[in-house]
Parts: sequence; structure tokens; C-alpha cells
Amino acid sequence: MVAGRRAKIFLPPSNPSLLFELNQAMSKLFSDRTSQLPDDQRIVMTAVGLTSPNGNNLEDYRAALLAGRSGVRNYNIRYVGDTHAGVCDFEAVKYQSKRDMRRGTRAGTIGIWSAREAISRSGLDWENVDKSRVGIYIGITEHGNVETENEIYSISQFNYDTTVWSHHHNPRTVANNPAGEIALNMGITGPHYTIGAACVAGNAGIIQGVQMLRLHECDLAIAGGVSESIHTFGIFASFKSQGALASNADPTKASRPFDKNRNGIVVAEGGCLYILERLSDAKARSANILAEIVSYAINTDATDFVLPNPERQAQCVRLALQRGGVTPEQIDIVSTHATGTTSGDNQETDALRQVFCGSGGGGKTRFNNTKSFIGHTMGAAGALELAGNLPSFEDRVCHATINVDNLDEQCALDGLVINQPQELERVDYILNNSFGMLGINSVLLVRRFA
Repeated sequence: MVAGRRAKIFLPPSNPSLLFELNQAMSKLFSDRTSQLPDDQRIVMTAVGLTSPNGNNLEDYRAALLAGRSGVRNYNIRYVGDTHAGVCDFEAVKYQSKRDMRRGTRAGTIGIWSAREAISRSGLDWENVDKSRVGIYIGITEHGNVETENEIYSISQFNYDTTVWSHHHNPRTVANNPAGEIALNMGITGPHYTIGAACVAGNAGIIQGVQMLRLHECDLAIAGGVSESIHTFGIFASFKSQGALASNADPTKASRPFDKNRNGIVVAEGGCLYILERLSDAKARSANILAEIVSYAINTDATDFVLPNPERQAQCVRLALQRGGVTPEQIDIVSTHATGTTSGDNQETDALRQVFCGSGGGGKTRFNNTKSFIGHTMGAAGALELAGNLPSFEDRVCHATINVDNLDEQCALDGLVINQPQELERVDYILNNSFGMLGINSVLLVRRFA
């Protein structure tokens, strides 16, 4: 089997269609390689904790997605003025004192909420868990911008006297901060760090957790992504100057991927962290299993700072499928990354056509988008968007992409679910796309555990 996998990876790439057909034929011979691994190498999700602009737990979040309820609202940010954003509203003091929140960061608070909620839903005897064997792997788009902007604004009010600069600035802005705040709050003494991976970060945090569990670097992983992006004016100003900041008379209709009249991104905050365990450990404690992670892939466009490359995106999707021994026709739901920009949405749908159209997947596979409900949660996007689809394994419903009043013909995918959810006969596999600036791409593939 190892030899077969090597052969697939190193086949000459000069004929992509032939390569893909050969890979799919070989994949059918092996059929979902994950199930052939020993239980201590199979990684499962046993709980999720989240906060999103339209729900602070999986049940409420899912209900909003099925009801077509947007979490985007009007928002005012310093220097930029009136715009739209996805804003989270959760009871932060449930797990933190006000003093700790003042000392820490919004990203840390979102991370603490999500981690604590995940643990509370995991069924773990947390008091007796060996905290030195717990790893924290948090994906972030950026960190420290909010705090730096705020400090500079503060000293500008005092003629730039640096004596008023907060002594909390350094621990607030170090890149490991969100994961570190979780560790401090929860008394976790195992490894903690963040993964900076642009808008791929939510997927990347999960992938890192999978890898560390398989290496037995930890016995339990808290993994996913967080974002505090709406609290920095810089991200709004940059998208605005780029002509990529969404606007609409109705904020709930501002985020509209695939619609012909889309005009940009709605920036959002959020967090979504999973409890990941080896299957052997989850079985030993009779844990409830939300999903099993089948495979993943990360690659790079190496093309442009912001413009995506559909060939490399398609390559990333194919790699995830090949690694898992899964064919396109086996995929039930693809959670798209589409952000509501013309070029980004068009390029992703082009990539998906390369993989799914003509492969047999077009008739069965459904495509949806979660950003249409909550905006772009940046570092949390991959993790949150996957979470919104996980209940499909049980209820067999694919939530829609909302706000598609006039479908752009260039985004017209067979199987694109728009405006109303669709009931499916069965859901076994969900593929989660996340793509980011500087050409980073990621795909995460999960399956219903039975």
C-alpha cells in the first residue's frame, strides 16, 4: 500500500486528467484508507465548542443555518465608519473574570469560551485528565493588530508619551497568545501554540492536532481556529481600499457568495475548537463521536499575494481525496470557502468543476457556503464552517447558501444548494475547503462514524 501511494504522488504531472483518472482507479482498490489504520492512528472529533455571529453552541448555530438566519449586522469601526460585520455575543464572564479579560485579548476570550464549551460537552472527567498530555493548537489569521492599534490610539491622546503604553502589550501580542490564554485559564501544561495560516487557519489547527495525536505528542487535542478581526480597523480599511469590502442597504444580505451582485467580504469574528482524540481512547471511555477525520491536504499557489489559483486549489482537493482513498462521487457535501468576491468565487468554482464535474460526483455532491450567514470569520472560518455541516451526518440535511438572488453563471455548479436547505438520502462524507492570502490552500475531509 505504501508503494502504491508513492507511485501516485510521483506520477508525471504532465497530463493532469490522466493522472487524476489513474489515481481514482487506484483509490477504488483501497477504499477509504483511514478505516484500515489501527485505532490509535484514527482521529475522531468528540466535541465542539464555538461562538459565531448567529449562535454560541452547535445546536443554535445549526438551527440558524437551517432557518436561513443571518448573523451579520451594521457595525461602526474607528476611522472607517459605518460598515457591516459578524459580531459574536456570548457570556464571556462565564469562564473569565473581568480583570483577566482586561489583561488579555478578545482572541483569547473567544478561545477560552470555545475551549471550555468543548470540554463541557465532551463527557471527559476534566478534573482527572492529565493536563500535561493535552495539546492546544489554535489557528489564527493574524494576532496583535487590535492591541497595537488600540495602544497607538491611546498614546496619540497623550502626545505619544510612551509611558502610557500598557505593560500588558507584549504578552497580548505574542503570536502564541490565544493558545497561551487558554492554557493559563484551564491549567493545561502540555504544548500550546498557534498556527498562522491566513484564512486556512481553522483547518490548519485541526490538522496540527491530528498530526500531534498520531505522533503521541499528546493524548487529547483542543484544536481549531479563532478570530478577533472585527476589532482592528486596518482589515476593514485594507479591504475597502482593495474594493473588496461588502456593502448593502440590508446588512443581513451583505454577504452573498455566488450572487451576480456580490461586492465583497463581510468581516466577522468567531471561534470554533474541537476535542480531538485517538479512536482507541474515545472507544475506551465510550465517547460520543461527531465525525472521523479521513484525510487532509495543504498546498500553495505560489502565484499571487491575493488572487487564487484554481489549478492549485483543485490539486489540493484531489490530494485530500487521494490520501483518504475516497473518490469525488463519494463526497456528499462540499463546504465552499467562497467569500463573496468576484475573482475568489469564480476561481473556486472553476477548481471544483475540475474535480467533480465529469467524475460522477456532480449528480450526488452538494455544495454550500456558510459565509453567506455569518461573514468571513478569518482564522476561525474553516473550523466554524465545518461545524455547521457536521449535523448533516445525523439529520441528512444540507444547509443552503443564502442571499443568492441572481446566481452568477460563472458560479453555477451542479449541486449548489441555494436559499433553501435540501434533504439528502444519506450523508457519509463532508469535504471542507479553506483558502487564504499568499496562496495557501487547505482541504479537510471527514466522515460519519459508524
